[in-house]
Amino acid sequence: MEELDLKELFNIFWHKKIEILLIVLIFGVIGVIYTMGFVTPMYSASTTLVLASSSKNENLPDTGITTSTATEVTVNSKLVSTYSELVKSKNILRQVISNLNMKIEEDTLRKNITVSSVKDTELIQITVKNEKPSYASQIANEIAKVFTEKVKEIYKIENVQIVDEAEVPNEPSNINHKKDVAIFALIGLVVSIGYVLLLNMLDTTVKTPEDIEEGLKLPVLAAIPVYEPDIQKKKGGRK
Repeated sequence: MEELDLKELFNIFWHKKIEILLIVLIFGVIGVIYTMGFVTPMYSASTTLVLASSSKNENLPDTGITTSTATEVTVNSKLVSTYSELVKSKNILRQVISNLNMKIEEDTLRKNITVSSVKDTELIQITVKNEKPSYASQIANEIAKVFTEKVKEIYKIENVQIVDEAEVPNEPSNINHKKDVAIFALIGLVVSIGYVLLLNMLDTTVKTPEDIEEGLKLPVLAAIPVYEPDIQKKKGGRK
């Protein structure tokens, strides 16, 4: 493809602006159709747990405040990663499914559960995705309850507390119409630019004297301008 300067590129795109705009609009419409007709809305609900000792400080009045020693904090920090994996274990998921009387496979439920730990903290966040917003919050809260009971049973300690219970989400977490349309429109812009450049590369017609000089390696001695008479004036001059 021959080299083009910025002015030539601008002129090429300017003359093809209608085609570019149409392609961008078409891809934008495709984005709307895709997000509204082919993407299943999924709702996310999250509950937060904290690892904290339930032992009370004997030197303090009985105010219900619990404290943790430095050793307990260190142990809890190491248990965060272990607990994160334990949340999605078969025993817990089976108990959750049984408690909620749900007809769902363990593997399907596991794929829709995300467990994350906040860096440098003892917080664990359990996020559940489901097609029904109420189910997402119910499953997340039930997992938190079953998990805390399993920790007591396995480790013989009560160091997991529920900080925030999951609430019913109002909007799907996997659909953002504005973002999706913008992405598809951007794809359309890239496609339209490639389309215009390809057409220009395949266009072998002569447009300027420079094209002749470059193609034939011969100097242009003269150029005859194209004269287009004003048809309306010509008709007006007739009797």
